[in-house]
Amino acid sequence: MAEARVKARRESPFGERFSLFAECLLTGVWIAVACLGIVTVPAAFAAGARHLRRRTGHEGGGVREFAADFGTAARRGWVVGLAGWAVAGAVWTDVQAARAGLPGGPLAGAVGLFALIALTVAGLRAAAVWTPGASWRALLAAAVRRTLRDPAGSLLIVCGLAVVAGSAWLLPPLAVPVLGAVAAAAVAVEERHTGRR
Repeated sequence: MAEARVKARRESPFGERFSLFAECLLTGVWIAVACLGIVTVPAAFAAGARHLRRRTGHEGGGVREFAADFGTAARRGWVVGLAGWAVAGAVWTDVQAARAGLPGGPLAGAVGLFALIALTVAGLRAAAVWTPGASWRALLAAAVRRTLRDPAGSLLIVCGLAVVAGSAWLLPPLAVPVLGAVAAAAVAVEERHTGRR
């Protein structure tokens, strides 16, 4: 009896990359839904990044694993989200001072906006390496250092955020799936930074 040899069908490099891109877009939808709690933004990105790390590592995982990760990340991540919104409110006040023509307003507005962008990048970098049981405080402290020491990677994340902003401005529904591409960019930047050590 001759044994039939069946070769495992391998996906072409193009097909694999396209399926990863599609997974990023789907993850963006999951992130957007998880962000509806407003203070859950860091937890949503952490769960999305962990899902994408599983996907690139050829591990299983789907919406159930995403939801479990989101629940775990949100237990302490909501405090990070609340602090982030407080910082955004302070920057909004700075920008309003700049627009009102107060002395030093333009400088305060520019510094505040730059600080907000840097803290957003640090938050995304922290979310990209989050694992269950990790301390958000430790993740953020390390992410701030990486943000400053790896300007090229940080710029890549800023460009991803610019794509989301541009998508939201041109075609608002497109901004939802593109959130997954920002999470993927943060994961890629962190893996690149780890690989350079």
